[in-house]
Amino acid sequence: MSAPRCTLVLLPGMDGTGELFGPFLDALGSQFEVRVVRYPVEGPQTYAALTEVARAALPESGRYLLLGESFSGPIAITLAADHPPGLAGVILCASFVRDPRPMLTRGLALMQGLPLPSAILAPARWALLGRHAAPPLVALLRRALQQVGINALRARALALRRVDASDALARLRLPVLWMRATQDVLVPAVQTEHAKRLCAQMTLISIPAPHGLLQTRPDEAAREVRTFVCGMMPISSNE
Repeated sequence: MSAPRCTLVLLPGMDGTGELFGPFLDALGSQFEVRVVRYPVEGPQTYAALTEVARAALPESGRYLLLGESFSGPIAITLAADHPPGLAGVILCASFVRDPRPMLTRGLALMQGLPLPSAILAPARWALLGRHAAPPLVALLRRALQQVGINALRARALALRRVDASDALARLRLPVLWMRATQDVLVPAVQTEHAKRLCAQMTLISIPAPHGLLQTRPDEAAREVRTFVCGMMPISSNE
């Protein structure tokens, strides 16, 4: 299936590096122009501040889609609710509207002075990759953790405790693809149910995968993205 030519803007998970998009980008091939947003590790790490970082990276012309992975779902939703010119749709992957695991987030927010990546590599590997923790994916995760640092992760966990994009999602009037990982230990199904109640135009796809859906099931995720894009922006006979 060939998708219409447009730009896919990728907003990363909590690491903010964009490194973990590698398997998904390989599966996408050259069918999309891709722009990967990377969050700074210095400065404010609030959702408001990171949303402005993402906003500055949006294309100035042409059609594009926002893909918010995990932590960045509320950012994608907030941007889309403003209906910026050229935005055709939103894709949310293993994501949420509000803090998905308050007790876990509270623990992350209390982290300080821990060496990275050794301190959290094992739990992160279990939570993100599950039984799909092949050596190349573990190496990718380690590289991402080495880049972000404990202070930025702690600050983003604090931001997670306060986020709620429910109102923004209710205002959204664009097509939405929600890819839920059915083996996700970080984002419970109730998050998807809450989002579905708020957004009638949502297409919900369930994929048997851990939280790291784009890393462990990249081919299936890429196929669903192409199907979504072709469905809302059909290729004309002149293209």
